[in-house]
Amino acid sequence: MSTTAAGPATRPRLLPVQIEQRRALRRDVIRVLVVANLVLGTFYISWRWVASVNWSAWWIAVPLVLAETYSYVDSWFFGLAMLRLRERGAAPPPPDDATVDVLITCYDESVELVRTTARAARALRFPHGTYILDDGASPAMEAMAREEGVGYITRSAAWKDRPRHAKAGNLNNALLQTDGEFLLILDADQIPAPELLDRTLGWFRDDRVALVQTPQYFVNVPDEDPMGSQAPLFYGPIQQGKDGWNAAFFCGSNAVLRREALMQLGIVGYVRDTEAAVARVARTSGAILRRARREAVRRGDAEAAEALRDLDGEIRRLRDGLEAGLTTQEVTHGFRQAADAIGRRLVARDLAALNADVASLTDGLIDGDAETGELLLDEQALDALTTRELSPLTAIASVRELLSALDAVQGDEAQPVMPMATISVTEDMATAMRLHRMGWRSVYHHEVLAHGLAPEDLRSMLQQRLRWAQGTMQVLLRENPLRQEGLSAGQRVMYFATMWTYLSGFAAVVYLAAPILYLVFGVLPVNALGSDFFWHLLPFLLVNQVLFLVVGWGMRTWRGQQYSLALFPLWIKACTSVAANQLLGRDLGFVVTPKTRQSGVSLRLIRPQLAAMALLALAIVIGLVRLMVGATDAGGAILLNTAWAVYDIVMLSVVVDAALYRGFEEASA
Repeated sequence: MSTTAAGPATRPRLLPVQIEQRRALRRDVIRVLVVANLVLGTFYISWRWVASVNWSAWWIAVPLVLAETYSYVDSWFFGLAMLRLRERGAAPPPPDDATVDVLITCYDESVELVRTTARAARALRFPHGTYILDDGASPAMEAMAREEGVGYITRSAAWKDRPRHAKAGNLNNALLQTDGEFLLILDADQIPAPELLDRTLGWFRDDRVALVQTPQYFVNVPDEDPMGSQAPLFYGPIQQGKDGWNAAFFCGSNAVLRREALMQLGIVGYVRDTEAAVARVARTSGAILRRARREAVRRGDAEAAEALRDLDGEIRRLRDGLEAGLTTQEVTHGFRQAADAIGRRLVARDLAALNADVASLTDGLIDGDAETGELLLDEQALDALTTRELSPLTAIASVRELLSALDAVQGDEAQPVMPMATISVTEDMATAMRLHRMGWRSVYHHEVLAHGLAPEDLRSMLQQRLRWAQGTMQVLLRENPLRQEGLSAGQRVMYFATMWTYLSGFAAVVYLAAPILYLVFGVLPVNALGSDFFWHLLPFLLVNQVLFLVVGWGMRTWRGQQYSLALFPLWIKACTSVAANQLLGRDLGFVVTPKTRQSGVSLRLIRPQLAAMALLALAIVIGLVRLMVGATDAGGAILLNTAWAVYDIVMLSVVVDAALYRGFEEASA
């Protein structure tokens, strides 16, 4: 060993020692791979559209290239997130005077399960108050809360026979009954670590931070994770990438939120909804008055037409008042006064006209029967009187009724202010997006500070994933982030990217069908599978996989990749059910994920996947037989599609493992 005066010589290190330097190097490598991936992807997909689509089999060739384009766009979204990947360190010390409410949401969960969470919440080191939000109004749960010395909140009487809005409604009800500056929201099964608040509250020293989200980690998941519950890629690089764009979002639990931001969101939402209702009423009222005015002109009633024109002018002033910032009460009060004055004027006129009409018609209207002495009515004269259009008062009354309804614009709701978004069965993403629209910031704190329970059976897992997918698609259809003012371009893309992933079910059908069609029928959606094809595809695939490997280094990401394809029937159902909900007004409902294993083997829940696996296996056999008997000489294409089919079977097989899974306790026994 050579030495120097300073001591033994040291060999140069390949990787830096300091953790910050390692993180910087990792970010640089990821950025290089992202750029290479996007360039090679563009090279491949443009070639596919321009030079390789087999138009003679357009019915499968076009869907396949569209599916590949979908995946290419998905790689863009992933790459953009990774370009801004943000690895935060420790938070600053918590504000000394912060007040915190810990809200544990529950609905028909086991009392003992919630007791465990309540005790852990009560043991949080930072001073706080703890509340159980019991949406099931269980006497046993209330008794347990008293025993444990924690608060107990259930729905007030105002919610009776009103929309409940599931978890969002439960939280909204509690927000008006608590007063902590910050809110730690926990699901019934999420056990917080004692240091959770100490490790997260410091981020709120930034006055514009509204949300700090921490990972969700599950303790009842074996190493093989058959349900794909841990989601290390999402609760890691993906959320960190979104954090770099200030788009890390609320995931429903294990998050701390600023009350001021939520209440501002609720008040702004109330004002916005009220203004929208006023605008709709103003449009309808204007149409009613204009129609009545045209009728008055047709009858030659100049005075009524003039009065209705004046009232229509009041409608325009109502709109101008709203745009100028006047309150709903101010603008509608002025309109009502004008409507009352015009109405009184027309009533006085019509009463005088009615008296004159009666006087002029009395002689011919009533007569007597000479034999019976009975009074008789002249039907023709009576018809002339009763069918006479007396005035446009009906139109004015209709408009007044419409405006009066504005006093209770949210009369169908239990409370006027709804801080948590109620437009979706997943209130978390919608609420976070609205906060970002208002200029608030979010933080993703990548440290496991709570432990929960994941579904232990296939049925429960599918219910949970379906609810997530449906909720996300509801937000897309009702508040598309690409059209939301207040969001930055990066935030719009990051939110839309999450929604985009749930469209993958349609692409998956094509990816499953293409190899089957070729192996069985010889239908090739690509012009050729020669060297030209591989030189375009392989570099893109190779760099794509290397990028995934570097981003997910040390993480178990394979299950997530499997489920992205294997749950294709669920993703399609989410899209179609939400579309039906939006177009036909069907209720999606809200299903709480069971916290205990449901009994039985659930193979019937995966019939579409089993059918696809059987068809793929049969296609492989047919393709190889065709090659062996000389029915085709395209050996390369047969082997390529066989490998593709085998890959699809492996990806789909995860749901079979999930259906046969016996639960964590049994598996570890």
